[in-house]
Amino acid sequence: MTQILFLSTSLHSDAASSSQLATQFIEAWQGRHGPATVVHRDLASQPVPHLTADRFAAFAVPADDRTPEQAADVALSDALIAELRAADVLVIALPMYNFGIPSTLKAYIDHVARAGITFRYTENGPVGLLPVRKAFVIATRGGRYVGTPRDTQTPYIREFLNFVGIDAVEFAYAEGMAMGPDGRDAALRSARESIAELAA
Repeated sequence: MTQILFLSTSLHSDAASSSQLATQFIEAWQGRHGPATVVHRDLASQPVPHLTADRFAAFAVPADDRTPEQAADVALSDALIAELRAADVLVIALPMYNFGIPSTLKAYIDHVARAGITFRYTENGPVGLLPVRKAFVIATRGGRYVGTPRDTQTPYIREFLNFVGIDAVEFAYAEGMAMGPDGRDAALRSARESIAELAA
């Protein structure tokens, strides 16, 4: 059975519009493609620690030489990578905070981007090592930023996913969520239309 990894990254967990829209996408996707196992990692209720020098150094220590603390740090990273590697489809619920991604998602990225495990360097440049076939990003924003220099999320997320081997990345946007009731309604309506298209 297909496995979907659902990353919700909002501070508001399931109450967030990004999480609710991503859930709608997953339901629509299953309606078109059949049942799937959904693994939900909520980075608000299951936060990943921000990367420190000690945590980063632990990744380079041979397994037999790690302290108990280092072993625990690496075990968390290994578990996140195993969860990601097991997924056929990745769905990210992505609000915009101060023109960027949530810091919880950045902490997650810093734990799954590991040389020799999720990517490797070659004479021709980096090569991604993850087998995930496709990623869908459901992005919510208070304003409207797609196609402008202030949309730092889209290129960053696409570049990172490509870097670790996920080449097929699709986005659906709900923009203008903070621009009054009419703007919010229009944003949700547009996002749901995009979700229906992506799910197909």
